[in-house]
Amino acid sequence: MSAHSNPAGVDMAGRLSRAFEQLGLQADADAAAKLLDYLAQMQRWNRTYNLTAIRDPQQMLVQHLFDSLAAVGPFSDALGQPGAQAKVYDVGSGGGLPGVVLAVMRPEWSVTCIDAVEKKTAFVRQMSGALALPNLQARHARIETLDPADCNIVTSRAFASLDDFAMLAGRHVRNDGTLVAMKGKVPEDEITALHARGEWQVDHIQQLRVPELQAERCLIWMRRSQGTL
Repeated sequence: MSAHSNPAGVDMAGRLSRAFEQLGLQADADAAAKLLDYLAQMQRWNRTYNLTAIRDPQQMLVQHLFDSLAAVGPFSDALGQPGAQAKVYDVGSGGGLPGVVLAVMRPEWSVTCIDAVEKKTAFVRQMSGALALPNLQARHARIETLDPADCNIVTSRAFASLDDFAMLAGRHVRNDGTLVAMKGKVPEDEITALHARGEWQVDHIQQLRVPELQAERCLIWMRRSQGTL
């Protein structure tokens, strides 16, 4: 198919612009360009490094980019004032989802993507330079081996069960901070297991509407149990 009959680049820019609108996000042309560049780089690296199982650029746009963008507003609301600085860890980040997207959209946040697979953190490190994101770092490590980081938000997208996530990554959350798991359907069994351990509890569950995605998505917000008494 010729580029003329399939103007994918133009189409993607338009769809991204509509997604910003639907999600209530203000985004300048620079941020939009960086996100599309990130997607193009991910496709390129994917051929060699298998960063993601999704190969189709149109699917990547929705299932990776829009899905991650859907968290930007809720995270911003949780952190309070617009423009407030924050420290965010993205655990089991893979090719930088949602971490790279958060770093593009919120340059005032310090975002660190953590993954145990070196080629994935190498890609994120490359993106930090290529997209001129001084607020984006990558750490090749298992999250449980790192020193406590005193983060405002520690998030993960399809990294582990809620209980495992809390057990492995919870110590990186500052006392007034939050663990936030990005999930599909509400994982009732995982919530039961988390509460059975007793250290962390679900503060609230926020349903997300991801543009162009016909599937359930939610954020599970968790706080330390003693912190809510």
